[in-house]
Amino acid sequence: MRLLGVLGGMSWTSTGLYYRGLNAGVADRLGGLHSARLLLHSVDFAPVAQAQHDGDWDLTAQVLGAAAGTLELGGAEAILLATNTMHRVAGEIEDAAGLPLLHIADPTAAALLADGRRRVGLLATRFTMEERFYVGRLHEQGLDVVVPGERDRATVHGIIYDELVRDVVRPESRDAYLAVVDRLVAAGVEAVVLGCTEITLLLQDGDADVPLYDTTALHVAAGVDWLCAD
Repeated sequence: MRLLGVLGGMSWTSTGLYYRGLNAGVADRLGGLHSARLLLHSVDFAPVAQAQHDGDWDLTAQVLGAAAGTLELGGAEAILLATNTMHRVAGEIEDAAGLPLLHIADPTAAALLADGRRRVGLLATRFTMEERFYVGRLHEQGLDVVVPGERDRATVHGIIYDELVRDVVRPESRDAYLAVVDRLVAAGVEAVVLGCTEITLLLQDGDADVPLYDTTALHVAAGVDWLCAD
């Protein structure tokens, strides 16, 4: 089995899902007492989140690049960045570590296209919904991405940072997200991407009238494939 470096802590709630999912996936794939060969560098999220909101992406790239470098020094052969938003600096992280990065948008796009979904909604942080680093990568792979309106984007973003990253899950917030999904469906989407790794704490596929694609689960599956590849 190859050795995968996991760059996490953004937030610890979803990084825990990654750790469990990678190990469960390897155990299911290989059987017996097998578990995933991982190196985990979990950063302190508070200064990273502050830099995000300050628009200081150079600082986030420096912090995460340095963290990725420790994974390379520890012998990791690739990096899995356990967050959607920080793929904003994925290229800088790859360059700093000198390792390939398993981009979260790629297995997401592959799953949507395999299921014949072309027009999709996106729930995520404001950064992921409004900037091009994520939506553009999905567009390049043939997807038409619809983001919520301004008020709905504020609602989705606020619940992520005020609740989900703190491991707070409220039924009222679930209802608010489902209302946003309903408005995306009214705009003609065929599926909705849960494009923040914490949203899986709140919504699951089957909760809405259209399929919900969990980027955390899809990213984990890609990580298991990489770990177990010949």
